[in-house]
Amino acid sequence: MPVYIHELPEWPNFSWDSAKLADRLAAVRHQQGRLIGRMEGLGFSLQEEAVLQTLTRDVLKTAQIEGERLDAEQVRSSLARRLGMDAGGLKPPDRNVDGLVEMMLDATRNYDHQLTADRVFGWHAALFPTGRSGMHEINVAAWRKGPMQVVSGRIGREHVHFEAPAAARLREETALFLEWFNAAKGPDPVLKAALAHLWFVTIHPFDDGNGRIARAVADMQLARSEVTSQRFYSMSAQIQKERGAYYEILEGAQQGGMDVTTWMEWFLDCLSQAIEGAKETLESVLAKARFWESLARVSLNDRQRLVLSRVLDGFEGNLTTSKWAKIAKSSQDTALRDILHLVEAGILARNAEGGRSTSYSLTALR
Repeated sequence: MPVYIHELPEWPNFSWDSAKLADRLAAVRHQQGRLIGRMEGLGFSLQEEAVLQTLTRDVLKTAQIEGERLDAEQVRSSLARRLGMDAGGLKPPDRNVDGLVEMMLDATRNYDHQLTADRVFGWHAALFPTGRSGMHEINVAAWRKGPMQVVSGRIGREHVHFEAPAAARLREETALFLEWFNAAKGPDPVLKAALAHLWFVTIHPFDDGNGRIARAVADMQLARSEVTSQRFYSMSAQIQKERGAYYEILEGAQQGGMDVTTWMEWFLDCLSQAIEGAKETLESVLAKARFWESLARVSLNDRQRLVLSRVLDGFEGNLTTSKWAKIAKSSQDTALRDILHLVEAGILARNAEGGRSTSYSLTALR
């Protein structure tokens, strides 16, 4: 039977090789500063759009890591409403989407507030508004009451990846974690984010949702490290790309000794890649800005602006008169007139297919 780190007498006195981490940490801190400086150079509306894109991706990917696929339009709608941005024409979000969005925003927008048991319970309740995880009823907004194992494989041939501390220990374990997390002293704030992620996952205090909450805790600490609630990169998106390595490195860290240098190295490398990935968001935001600038002399109605905005945000499938009418809440005839006006202006072009499958695309995206 493996010995888990929470069973060791040294628990939770984590250790790491600072010399091994020094170069990685310095590079990441430099990346953080450069990214924030670059984004602050944008106008307010472009910053807002960059934050909305980043948070949409973050929410989608933290759910996807757990095998759950959310509707991107619902996520964007929920975020836009809470950020005071226009959500016109977007689908109203489901309760579970709203709950995940509420947690992620609370973690990063209120990063300078204390993290308490009640606050974490609120996050958990938001994640599971029906009191169920799938078909199973779970203990919501309270520490789990039974044992917890992370298991894979068929029934009868299960492989136990990890066994969390006994339920009787959870009140003491979480109190110790929260005291450490809220303390002003400690390691570099970025290293503290890595450690907080590992520590929370190791305690595994809930029946479900532990991974999503652990990532929210890490995002909260990263916001503290940057002293800003503006999120311009998604750690969850990068973790999802490296999902296999993520679970493997976590499992190894929980079964090794109290030296977590390997986990810290992986976290810093992942964070570095996440910050690099912010370039895509920046390029997308600037491309949208250039697109609207190019239309400054074109007379557009509200319906056209609404649908074009949806297409720029990553419209799925082909744009047809039926889809236009649905988004703009107009008749088919009105939709066709709107489209043909944009075709004449050179903004939209008819795709090769004809007849009933006639569709259109932005000339700027072809």
